Amino acid sequence: MFPYQPPLYGLIIRSISQRAYDFDHMDIYIPELLRDLLPKELLEQCHTHHFEKGDYLFHHGKKPEYMFFIVSGEAVLTRISNHGEPTILQRCKGGFISEASLLVDAYHCDAIATHNGQAITLPIKSLRDSLADGNFSIKWVRLLSKEIMRLRTQSERLGLKDIRSKLIHLIEDEGKNGVLTLQSDLKSMASEIGVTHEALYRAIATLEKEGLLEKHSDSLELRKKK
Repeated sequence: MFPYQPPLYGLIIRSISQRAYDFDHMDIYIPELLRDLLPKELLEQCHTHHFEKGDYLFHHGKKPEYMFFIVSGEAVLTRISNHGEPTILQRCKGGFISEASLLVDAYHCDAIATHNGQAITLPIKSLRDSLADGNFSIKWVRLLSKEIMRLRTQSERLGLKDIRSKLIHLIEDEGKNGVLTLQSDLKSMASEIGVTHEALYRAIATLEKEGLLEKHSDSLELRKKK
């Protein structure tokens, strides 16, 4: 039984141990990125895992057994501070969410689903062993290089001094044509950019009054200055 974990934003937490993996390869969907990346023997070990909002994909301190590739939905990497406050380290709406677990003895954070979805899982040991294949190892390094670029952009955003700059940076970087689709609540977004949710609400309201931002039920849209 897993130790007690503090709730995140009121979500009902369910352990991954309560869910079974789908070993029926007749229905499995392998994204093109994985088909291009993984050797055949690894593709044969891929399985689907359906998760619901609030599910733990893995727990801080537990031994890594699977690598997770998010196909749909959303999951976040989060760590609880000594004061009980959650900090979001990564928000994943598609792609690997546990690259750092490949060569460590224990997960360094929790992975929690914030939206219902599906992941592809593959055994970490098999993935680690496959890196002996030079062709695959180069592809893996390329993938990690892209992730480093993404993290640098995130670090740049966190380094901005005022909230409105962080918000605009987020919309421009992760949105499309100035529109950021909201796949999580604003409290999660606030944690992601390193501000309180109250401060984020105020920043959004101010930008709306200035005519620079329009808040929709499922998106934030930057407006051009007239």
